[in-house]
Amino acid sequence: MKTLDLHDFTWTRQPAAVRYTADAIEVTTAPHTDLWQKTYYHFINDNAPVFLAPVDEQYFSFTVRTSFADSHHRFDQCGVVLYQDSENWIKGSIEYENDDFQHLGSVVTNHGYSDWATTEIPASTKSMWYRLSRRESDFLIECSEDGKTFRQMRICHFYEGTETVHIGIYACSPEDSSFTAVFSDFSLTDCQWAAHDGQAPNM
Repeated sequence: MKTLDLHDFTWTRQPAAVRYTADAIEVTTAPHTDLWQKTYYHFINDNAPVFLAPVDEQYFSFTVRTSFADSHHRFDQCGVVLYQDSENWIKGSIEYENDDFQHLGSVVTNHGYSDWATTEIPASTKSMWYRLSRRESDFLIECSEDGKTFRQMRICHFYEGTETVHIGIYACSPEDSSFTAVFSDFSLTDCQWAAHDGQAPNM
């Protein structure tokens, strides 16, 4: 497994502002930035800043911590992402909703159509770890409050995830808002998603 170096990452689109420190990246969003494809809303948004590094390994886990004390407007969000192109990507994040709750969730976009799976969590949560794991073309997104105990958010198949994939972070503000997200504790390790030990595959 290669060492994860932030110099391996590049921006698909520049954020409104970005600051690099010894152990973190601070990203400030621009208003009206988002990632979404068609489903239900029938619009296409593909202008969120995404910070990506290519990974060839077929089995790995990518972990990052997000902090977002500054989020304050509906749909402000930041999290982990796998982004191949505008029509094929995965993201896991927390989206601010109001002073009472926000949405912890994930979106999988295959061939130009997005879904959205969420659960409501308290608005007082202002930090979250995410772990994105790959087993060939299947992916697992997990979250953790302490970086030690991870909970499953989503297992999915990703059609354009057969060879090199591009993993990283994103932050955006779909409405008329801006906030600063902090990303830290980046790591790329051997796959922490254990092989299934139940029913045998049909193939």
